[in-house]
Amino acid sequence: MRVVSLLPSATELLCEIGGARLLVGRSHECDFPAEITNRPVLTSQITHAATSTEIDQQVREALRDGNGGAALYRLDEAALRALKPDVILTQDLCAVCSIDLRTVQRVAADLRPSPRIVNLNPGSLMEVFDDLLRVGEAVGLETGAQQAMVALRERYWSAVDFVNPYVPGPEVLFLEWCDPPFGGGHWTPELVRAAGGRHSLGEPGAKSRQLSPEEIIEAAPERVVICPCGYGLDRAWQELEVLRRTRWWPLLPAVMEGRSNAIAVVDGNQMFNRPGPRLVDAFRWLVGWLNDRPEVVPDGFPMRSLC
Repeated sequence: MRVVSLLPSATELLCEIGGARLLVGRSHECDFPAEITNRPVLTSQITHAATSTEIDQQVREALRDGNGGAALYRLDEAALRALKPDVILTQDLCAVCSIDLRTVQRVAADLRPSPRIVNLNPGSLMEVFDDLLRVGEAVGLETGAQQAMVALRERYWSAVDFVNPYVPGPEVLFLEWCDPPFGGGHWTPELVRAAGGRHSLGEPGAKSRQLSPEEIIEAAPERVVICPCGYGLDRAWQELEVLRRTRWWPLLPAVMEGRSNAIAVVDGNQMFNRPGPRLVDAFRWLVGWLNDRPEVVPDGFPMRSLC
């Protein structure tokens, strides 16, 4: 079995079920676990921008032209053909997160034998668990997938035990992008609520969307998670200066009251932005952070507190 993954979360799912040895090619963003970083890289980023505003503008232009991932990423078609994959893992949940599905389907149509394309589009954590089973079935590792799903579900539910469902939790502003501000979407609202927080700026399963200063202020968040999509911890920390220059940031209760640990900066590239196994780690951190239960937080979780 020869597997190509063009999606970081899919790579992590494959490795979680014991399939690292099957991976013969990856995307340029597939960087975890470390054992797969010696596999050939099949994609590259076309656009390059220095600031969050510039990145947002380039993404909007790509979406306006209807090209999406084709305008943002390049696929090494010759290298993909040479690898002769049996299975290709990809997605079309987000038009700007990876190479687009149509490009993958076009190239795969010319391959002999024709590879199976597994398109992963989870909208919730439970659907991520289902994707473990889908990947397992596609690559012949059904038993490993079942075992991985059981273990992840146990870690999830053991964290839920620390949440008091009868006490209203704090309103949480989860920033998936800072300039302009975008609230967390898809699985993020679900995770915030399951961890004991309130998330009035987004519904479970809905896409991430741009937030107006007025609705952010009206929500009056008592906690803020700064977790820009695709940014590592150091780069995400720099976004604090962007937020401090806005007129709405100083008006938030989380900022005005200056409570200890009310504002957290998280490595979005490794955690919340990837619908893979480490969403369980992200959830456990949320539970520990919102409920003052540090024993639930995974060791070495990549975050920094502002206060």
